[in-house]
Amino acid sequence: MRFVWLILGLISFSLGVIGVYLPILPTVPFILLSTFLFSKSSERLHHWLITHPVFGESIADWQRNRAISRRVKILSTVSIIASFGIVLALGLKPLVLFIQAIILCGVMVFIWSRPEA
Repeated sequence: MRFVWLILGLISFSLGVIGVYLPILPTVPFILLSTFLFSKSSERLHHWLITHPVFGESIADWQRNRAISRRVKILSTVSIIASFGIVLALGLKPLVLFIQAIILCGVMVFIWSRPEA
C-alpha cells in the first residue's frame, strides 16, 4: 500500500508544481495532499516537502492553524480569476461557465474564510 501512496503523492506533487506555472491548476491543495500522501509512504519525501524553502511555510501554516497567508490568498484569487477568464475567452457553453463559476466561488469563499498565518 505504501507504493500506492507514494505514486499518488508524486502525481499530486507534480500537479502542484505544474500549478505554479499554469493558472488553471491550483498549487496549494495538491502540495497539501502530497504532504499527506508522503506521510503515509516516504518519511524522507515527507520531511523534504515540509522543510522545502518554497512550500514548507504554507504547509506548516496549514498544519498548525489551518491558516492561509494573505499572499497565498491573493495569488489564489488572481489565479482563479485568470483561469475563469481563460474559460470565458474559449467561449464555452453557459451551463459549463455557470458550474465553473459556482465551484470557483466556493473555493474562494473557503480560501478567504481561513485565518491568516
